[in-house]
Amino acid sequence: MKPRTLFAAGAFAALASTAALAAPPAANPALHDKALDLLKKSVAFRTVIPGDQVPKYAEYLKGVLVHDGFRPEDIVITPVAGSATLTARYPGTDRTKKPLLIIDHMDVVEAKAADWTRDPFTPVVENGYVFGRGAVDDKFDLSIVVTVLGDLKRQGWKPGRDVILALSGDEETLMQTARKLAQDFKGVELVLNGDGGGGLLSEDGKPLLYGLQGAEKTYADFSIEVTNPGGHSSRPGKTNAIYQLSQDLGRLAAYEFPAMRSDLTDAFFKATADQIPGAAGEAVRRYVANPNDPAAVEALSADPDYVGQLRTTCVATMIEGGHATNALPQKVTANVNCRIFPGTSSESVRQTLVQVIADPGAKVTRKNDGSIDAPASPLRPDVVAAVTKAVHARFPGLPIVPSMAAGASDSMFFRALGIPAYGVSGLFMKSSDDFSHGLNERAPIAAIDGDLAHWESLLKDLAK
Repeated sequence: MKPRTLFAAGAFAALASTAALAAPPAANPALHDKALDLLKKSVAFRTVIPGDQVPKYAEYLKGVLVHDGFRPEDIVITPVAGSATLTARYPGTDRTKKPLLIIDHMDVVEAKAADWTRDPFTPVVENGYVFGRGAVDDKFDLSIVVTVLGDLKRQGWKPGRDVILALSGDEETLMQTARKLAQDFKGVELVLNGDGGGGLLSEDGKPLLYGLQGAEKTYADFSIEVTNPGGHSSRPGKTNAIYQLSQDLGRLAAYEFPAMRSDLTDAFFKATADQIPGAAGEAVRRYVANPNDPAAVEALSADPDYVGQLRTTCVATMIEGGHATNALPQKVTANVNCRIFPGTSSESVRQTLVQVIADPGAKVTRKNDGSIDAPASPLRPDVVAAVTKAVHARFPGLPIVPSMAAGASDSMFFRALGIPAYGVSGLFMKSSDDFSHGLNERAPIAAIDGDLAHWESLLKDLAK
């Protein structure tokens, strides 16, 4: 994915004084070391797409799982679209129950060594962090989950239902591996995604909140294209593709999609209303009291921390056009990136763009971005209870905040099939430590023990 959490630390600074710091979970030094070693070795696989390292990484993970007690026949590596998937089944005692599915992804975004302080695919442990591409997104939680599953095998734990680990191999690109996994496992009970949710720490290391991710906005890229005959720049006329598209984008910039609500966003605002300081907090409280309060909606829509929770957003992100400095442009194209509120179809957004720009000479098309439309997942009481128990074992009383991610993950393919999916990462970190997709990505080593305890608690509660 994507950002680990949607929330800005500054907006929740007041929470630091109310959240109690728990004693760290009883650490198992051997398990900690194993998870850390697995994370470092995982970073060393350059699982960029296109590339050939995902299948090799999958084979390595299979070896780890087999060493810990998984039967080789219960682990399947499948080539898909130039990448691969890995699935590992942990058999339960009651095969009539629907399985619990855990998902993460093995691939990472590209990283150029010349731009980094350290080589991105040579793991470095320094100042309490593991540095390297994928250290957070998504090899941290992947390494934790694999370690926990192996430890449970050694403990002799027997879940009531099958637990299936399903790792995709191109989440950061066209997500074809997740499409296949969703079809292969469309009969599961629910999905736990390590590539979403998680905890937020203040800059002095105090816990602020835990985000339970139950929805994602649909990601969609649209192309707006204007074509003209062109000609010599010494003979300009009234028609100019650059001017025409500029006017189209001006109309788009002035448009605002209608405000929308869902059970999840209502829960988010209610959970945070009394904790947010200043004008933003006042606007949230007014919104909770009356979601149709126009002043509250306007105030929150003007705040980048909250606008994504209220409506679909579309923004121009790239523009390309012209073919020579001394010629009239023949074609100009803009990319418009939309983050679409769950329950709204991407085609209806495309049609809205056509209506807003109101230019018969402009062609608006959906690009192949790998995303699909998907609804929000209901806030299942069993999932909320399990997450709350796991988090409060570490941080008693910490707010559990339902969240809707602005980015996209593999969860959407399961939600589109009616399978509830939840981002439940156990990683707590500061906003200033999140360099996912950026330079010098790093993961805090101090987060390992808590995340190990988090996943063990979740699995024992939800795989009964």
